[in-house]
Amino acid sequence: MFETIIESTAQKEKFRAAANKLLNQCFLLRKKEDTKREYTYIRENRDSFMALFELLGYELKINEDQGVIALISQYDTGRLQLNKADSIMLLILRLLYIEKRKEISSSYEDVTVIMEEIREKYNLLKIRSKPVMDKGMERHMVSLFRKYNIIQNLDTDVNQADARIIIYPSVMMAVTIESINDYYEMTEKKLKEYSGEAPDAGDEEE
Repeated sequence: MFETIIESTAQKEKFRAAANKLLNQCFLLRKKEDTKREYTYIRENRDSFMALFELLGYELKINEDQGVIALISQYDTGRLQLNKADSIMLLILRLLYIEKRKEISSSYEDVTVIMEEIREKYNLLKIRSKPVMDKGMERHMVSLFRKYNIIQNLDTDVNQADARIIIYPSVMMAVTIESINDYYEMTEKKLKEYSGEAPDAGDEEE
């Protein structure tokens, strides 16, 4: 399975670079300039990568319709740990993605929101200790989820109300869901459960 790759120094380097990028970033996107080369390489050599990641305790997921490659931990290790505030923000991004995707006719069109839309979703939760997002929360959210190829800001100053943010389909692969409608209902339910609770940075969730 690995014979062709092992025989070529160039192929070994491509394999190593692609594997490391996926391990470090969790998601690779076909449409994103800095990941599309690795996305294509892994897709074309999926059997070799599946065998490698299986040994490491991961399942390789390739969604060609969405253009996303993801790693799923099989043993609950090596997973990104999110505190409650970050979990809330991820749920909001998922909810906005679902809502916006329903409004877009073409699956190839990016889902883009503005910061004010994220703020409005957050404000609806009426979290007692933090009823309104501050600038630090907004910058942290963008930095964290951009690192893992879940979002991408199109404007430098993300604190502006009209700052544009692309939400990538990778947000839908963070949790396995059979039905978009079920996922929508689950997300809303979880957001309501957080309502009135403090986004405690020490309370970790996956």
